[in-house]
Amino acid sequence: MTAPSDLGTARPGSPGLLRSVFRKHAAGVAVITARGDRGPVGFTATSLASVSADPPMLSFGVATGGSTWPAIAAGDHVGVHLLGEHQRELAATFARSGADRFGAATAWRDGPEGVPLLDDVLAWTVCRVVARVPAGDHRIVVAEVLLGDPAGAGRPLLYHQGRFTGLRE
Repeated sequence: MTAPSDLGTARPGSPGLLRSVFRKHAAGVAVITARGDRGPVGFTATSLASVSADPPMLSFGVATGGSTWPAIAAGDHVGVHLLGEHQRELAATFARSGADRFGAATAWRDGPEGVPLLDDVLAWTVCRVVARVPAGDHRIVVAEVLLGDPAGAGRPLLYHQGRFTGLRE
């Protein structure tokens, strides 16, 4: 059995422990978008997961205290965008609180179901939200993939050790 002194600096069961552990987990980077009452909203997510092939479904976590949550809570559709290595700044913009996420530096267009679609991504989907599951200070959103485009070029953007990075060969 591991003694408490061997657990490092993170308190057992603390948010700090979870963050410390997941800093070791390399994750793909996605941007989730939706149409809000005041226009497009979005955030950077590393919690994207495939849920089901038939019907095609995915999930992601969203903070209920974040600026994007009201639009996702009220809306029926979301956009899910997989980012490439060339989009580190875009990922940082959508992760930064108070940033002008859909300003002049962000190339995007209105897509099906009114979902904002980002340009030049590796892949995108438009999804219909089917469930919002409470999970602490977040909700796990389960969404059915309706349509999309997997034909973007490039290599995936990853999040590891608290920073955006690319694959190494």
